[in-house]
Amino acid sequence: MTVSLPLVFVLGVITWAAIKFLGIRIWVAVVIALFGFWLSHTFLAPAIESGTRSGVGVVNGTHD
Repeated sequence: MTVSLPLVFVLGVITWAAIKFLGIRIWVAVVIALFGFWLSHTFLAPAIESGTRSGVGVVNGTHD
């Protein structure tokens, strides 16, 4: 049986848990999210996407 979860959902759950249980302030989570959007428009975006895909492949066991 295969279960598929969008990465955004998983990151959202991690963010919620960090705010709820670790005491991270909401404004810190918002700043980190905004930094992510800013970073996605830089020359580093292809490297970040490739690294994310590789990491997900390792977790799923589908890496080459």
